Formats: sequence, structure tokens, C-alpha cells
Amino acid sequence: MSQKKPPKTMEPPKIEYPCPDYPIKVIGKKSDQLQSLVVEIINVHVPDFDESRITIQDSSKGTYCSLRMFITATGEQQLKDLHEQLIASDQVHLVL
Repeated sequence: MSQKKPPKTMEPPKIEYPCPDYPIKVIGKKSDQLQSLVVEIINVHVPDFDESRITIQDSSKGTYCSLRMFITATGEQQLKDLHEQLIASDQVHLVL
């Protein structure tokens, strides 16, 4: 009789720092201020952020938009602080 193996637990992928081209997606209510707010917050945590690499996509009804960008991630604390500050804004609904 064979023994069942315990189920494998999913572990988040290991990130080696610094991690260039770390993707971030921010979704918020479409407004003129959303992009400038996101850029301002990212610049606090990522001094060498390249704004030219932001892509913006509106939702099908035009109510929301997503901003996709890439940063150089330097550590877990940087990512945690960045996520917390972005999500704390009343304009940002989701950070991936």
C-alpha cells in the first residue's frame, strides 16, 4: 500500500534583489490626478523611476484606468512601503 504524499504548499516566488523590471499595476478611478499621484508616490520609494515606461489603459466604460509600470525593486521593505502608500490613497483601488 502506498502512502499519500502531503500536498505541496504554494510558496511565493523568490525575488532576488535588486530586481530590475519588477512589474507594478495600479488601478484607480480615472482622473487627471491619478497618474501624477502614483508617480509622486513611486518617486519617493524608487528614485531612478522611469516615467516613460508607464502604460495606461482605460476600462471599457472609462470609469477606471490601470497604470502599468516597471521599477527596480531593492527589497521587500521597499515594496511593502510602496504598496501601503499607494493603497492608502483614496484614488487607488487596487495595487498588483
